[in-house]
Amino acid sequence: MKKILFYCQYLAGMGHLVRSTEIIRSLVQDFQVCLVIGGEPIEQFQIPEGVKVVYLPALREESGELIALNQSVASVKVARRQQLLTVFEQFQPDCVITECFPFSKYKMAFELLPLLERAKAAQVKVVCSLRDLIMTQSMSEKGLARKQARILDQVRQFYDLVLCHSDPTLQSLDSCFPSTHALTCEVFYTGYVAQSFATVSEHQKNIQSPRIVASVGGGRYGYSLLKAICEVGPLLKQAIPHRIYAFTGPFMPESEFESLQSLTSSQPNFTLQRYTPHLMDYLYGADVSLSLGGYNTTMNVLSAKVRSLILPSPSPDQADEQWIRASRLAQLGAVHVLSPSQLSPATLAHTIFQRLHGPEPSHAINLKGSENTAWRIRQLCDQSVALSQ
Repeated sequence: MKKILFYCQYLAGMGHLVRSTEIIRSLVQDFQVCLVIGGEPIEQFQIPEGVKVVYLPALREESGELIALNQSVASVKVARRQQLLTVFEQFQPDCVITECFPFSKYKMAFELLPLLERAKAAQVKVVCSLRDLIMTQSMSEKGLARKQARILDQVRQFYDLVLCHSDPTLQSLDSCFPSTHALTCEVFYTGYVAQSFATVSEHQKNIQSPRIVASVGGGRYGYSLLKAICEVGPLLKQAIPHRIYAFTGPFMPESEFESLQSLTSSQPNFTLQRYTPHLMDYLYGADVSLSLGGYNTTMNVLSAKVRSLILPSPSPDQADEQWIRASRLAQLGAVHVLSPSQLSPATLAHTIFQRLHGPEPSHAINLKGSENTAWRIRQLCDQSVALSQ
């Protein structure tokens, strides 16, 4: 069985890890997989069975700077780089997958470029796993030109394939990376990656209905939305029978989590948790979902075919990406976009009532990204075997 080394670094939220593990869920059917995680460990997060997991000393990002836990960033960089190369030598993969790099996460070049050079020397296939949008709107013309030149050069040096986890009928790579035509390897559109769902679940049987589900991804930027939902709970209770399930994400600051607990302590119809590995169980059959507009949450909403209200993240690093995705889906009638001006209790309650009684969402967007990724990687690895014979 061939081996895949999958590198995943998340710096703010947890979306990159969620998408990567969903792809790995399909890969493990045909490959031995080693998942290298560079972000903070997430309690209760479920890795597919049979996957070898390696945690590098964690790094995250604040105000554009890398932050290490209880160590200097310089020492962590040295340790991570050596550990990553050691993992490569010990695991001896047939294929290396880098999540987002070289299109983004260039702060991780200190460890990824040595890894890619080692892979090239060993004639190992190298693949980029890329989400649908690369954010370049805020860059100057010169800055964008430099970034595109760097990406083109590194793809030319190291990469055999770029997997774009998007449906090109909704979002194509060249719309946010104008130099796509100059890439020297294939760009393969896999479709969007949505989390899998077990149609029979003991956990699902314990979820009460009718239900409203609120989630904010990793949680660093979701307080304003969840606070609004906490405040609208009493108004909803007077009008409709319901149960609200709200998830703050593992990275929400403790002070914000405690504030939400205080707001909901007297609301018996409100369940507040930091994290659940069973979010899809809550979404399937839900009456409405309220969330930020991250890649994974949005795709899960589309997969569950639940009426949704999406508030693009207030984070400067995520707002453009989430707004572009949500607005295009709203044009198709697949989601409804919330604005910050709609978060007052009366306005939000009215918006939720409208959504509950609105048309059921429908779309024809390709959500088979995980399965199609595994299929294309099998092709790539089989091709390398044929060429070597």
